[in-house]
Amino acid sequence: MQTITTRRIPFEFPEDIEPYWKADMPEWCAFLNGLSLTMPYLEPFLIRSVREAAESITDERIKADAKSFIEQEAQHFSQHRKFNELLKRKGYEGLANIETEMEVSYKKLDTKSLRRRMAYTSGFETMTLGLTRFLVDKRCWLFRDADPRIASLMLWHIVEEAEHKNVAIDVYRAACPGYLSWAYGLFHGSFHVIFYSIKGARFMLKQDGMWKLKNKLAFAGLMASFAATWFPILVRSLLPGHHPSKILDPEWVGEWVQEYHDNEGIPLLDTHHDQIPARFT
Repeated sequence: MQTITTRRIPFEFPEDIEPYWKADMPEWCAFLNGLSLTMPYLEPFLIRSVREAAESITDERIKADAKSFIEQEAQHFSQHRKFNELLKRKGYEGLANIETEMEVSYKKLDTKSLRRRMAYTSGFETMTLGLTRFLVDKRCWLFRDADPRIASLMLWHIVEEAEHKNVAIDVYRAACPGYLSWAYGLFHGSFHVIFYSIKGARFMLKQDGMWKLKNKLAFAGLMASFAATWFPILVRSLLPGHHPSKILDPEWVGEWVQEYHDNEGIPLLDTHHDQIPARFT
């Protein structure tokens, strides 16, 4: 079991950051920008669900992990909100319409049963196991020569997703267990977030005249690469009785954690290095 550490990192998002922060992969930038757009709506929902579920749990370890989960997720969405506001100031004011849709969607989800909400929460958190593997293992392709401030934000976030990967499913199983509901939540949580991420990406690319055939093919290639990484983890996760702790994290994740332990501050990575090592500049 990993230690869950709350890191209050003072990321900065000045006006010189470009919306396409990796110039040779605008489709990838647009997708991660779209994913970032979901965070101030998704993660407060996850927090509300876990907080309510934890109230009925007597296992002190799980309750403590739930508290740490909430603290980490609160840091995540606050940082992403700052980045999202920058994107809107950069000429993408229309993203606010997608934010309004998400706000309505998550308010509707808030009316569902705790089992349904926790199934969504633990299902989405399971999906991040594949996202962690994808971002870390393919970081040189996805972040090489990218703006280190955005690459560092995204990789910090995914490291902490790995740290608390066990929490949501432990809370779900302790508070409102049920395999079929959880399996439904895995697909619901995953594809709900992916849907809005793609919607945000499509808005940006279309506004900038980059939603043509070659861009669509590049975007589809990215999604296929992610699916190839995610699908085997999805299959393992769907096995009854499976637990996220059985899926090993990439070594780079542990190296990042140790580097932060030794050098607290803003964890800016060297995206010009061939391997993008877990060392901070």
